[in-house]
Amino acid sequence: MARNSPRQRSPQASLRWPRIVAPVALAAVVLVVWELAIRTGAVSEAFLPAPSDLFARFWLELTQGPLLTHTEETLIAALMGTVLATLVAVPLGYFIAKVSWVDLAFTPYVTASQAIPAVAVAPLLALWIGYGLTPIAILCAVVAFFPMLITTVIGVRALPQDVLEAAKLDGANAWQSLAWVEAPLAMPSILAGIRAGVALSVTGAVVGEFTMGGQGLGMLLTLYRDANDTEGMFATLFMLAFLAVGMFTILQVLQSLANKRQRRTSSDLRRQANGASTTQAIVVTTAN
Repeated sequence: MARNSPRQRSPQASLRWPRIVAPVALAAVVLVVWELAIRTGAVSEAFLPAPSDLFARFWLELTQGPLLTHTEETLIAALMGTVLATLVAVPLGYFIAKVSWVDLAFTPYVTASQAIPAVAVAPLLALWIGYGLTPIAILCAVVAFFPMLITTVIGVRALPQDVLEAAKLDGANAWQSLAWVEAPLAMPSILAGIRAGVALSVTGAVVGEFTMGGQGLGMLLTLYRDANDTEGMFATLFMLAFLAVGMFTILQVLQSLANKRQRRTSSDLRRQANGASTTQAIVVTTAN
């Protein structure tokens, strides 16, 4: 009797380990080459410190230096900017996708605003609002706004019409459809925009601290730059990278959960629609 063939792995499962191993292997190769280049004198240590020295300095700044305190300031500004951008971009994106005159009125100005760099907006915010956390948070919101808006528009416009019709057939009014159907189905796209925006908001916080003061990582980076402290600058850049990646990863997990809910909602509504159609067909047949 022949043995049962082994269960074939899905493409997602077969690609999971390469996605993890490949970047780790590349990072290991780069670090080894980098370390050897410094230790052999091929590259001056004053120009580029060795990775081992940089990691030691980062740990020192993290445990005994002011790195965590400044990170907290940058994190607060980035989160405030992300929340502010979300509160404006998501509703506006929904109306742009749903109402034609809102699309015609707002889209040209939103597109034109992307031609203005954040570093040019910062002095205006300092002039209008002053210095400190508030203008920096607003600058973060300005930087994070556009990707949130675009992904919201795309997500709402891509909603499956058969699912929306199923919700209407099930008796849902406009608000119920928005809360229980449109929002869950569009949530993965919305979270994708927020995920991109939260990483950009960290950049916006640093730009704001460069131009408008503050007590975050941007200010610390300026101090190390003025002191020609390359290791300190790298330690600050490491923390900025960890901060952006950490926030990005958290939202990626939320997006995965939203994807599962989206598939479940679509499946349930389609099943209800098919059931309703079958019932209606039986009623018509019986009447005839």
